[in-house]
Amino acid sequence: MNKNCLLCGVGGQGVILASKLIAYAAMEKGMQVRTSETIGMSQRGGSVVSHVRMGEAVHSPMIPRGEADVLLAFEPAEAVRNLSYLKEGGVVIVNQKAVKSAASILSQDGYEGPEMLEFLRTQDLHLYAVDGEALCVEAGSPKVLNVALLGAAAASGALGITPKEMETQIRRRVKPSYVEMNLKALALGAEVEKEGRTSR
Repeated sequence: MNKNCLLCGVGGQGVILASKLIAYAAMEKGMQVRTSETIGMSQRGGSVVSHVRMGEAVHSPMIPRGEADVLLAFEPAEAVRNLSYLKEGGVVIVNQKAVKSAASILSQDGYEGPEMLEFLRTQDLHLYAVDGEALCVEAGSPKVLNVALLGAAAASGALGITPKEMETQIRRRVKPSYVEMNLKALALGAEVEKEGRTSR
């Protein structure tokens, strides 16, 4: 069974590493994998989008609009911006904390994030709004948001990849000095729904 996951966020949040970890985990399971990224403005706080397609036969790296099974959003406005890729009844896992993009800062639009979350709650989807900031505090670093969200995504079952399979890829692909911190973030993310730390 094929799975399409679109990841989106702002430059510096670790979107690309997260997409690579998903891709490696899928390949380990014997799936075909195709990926594509849009990262042109990432170094300036711009939007970053990564497509990950995996399954028995995957012919294109780009997810058609309306066909993503999972939208993994590191920031609420980016979730709304990319919502058209999600299939009807799909899963959205979104970090609750707003991170202003370069465009938002320049326009001084007053964007804070709650209004985007409220909009998502009105849509036909399965929403997991995760307090990523709190998870990062528990894990000991703001740099592990990507892995904490991966933990939540894996535990939801929406990716078809288990937290244990994700743990294997972290041990293989992350620098040794950062492995334990990332494993803690993964475990914390995987626990959020069970402990009632998501809002829907």
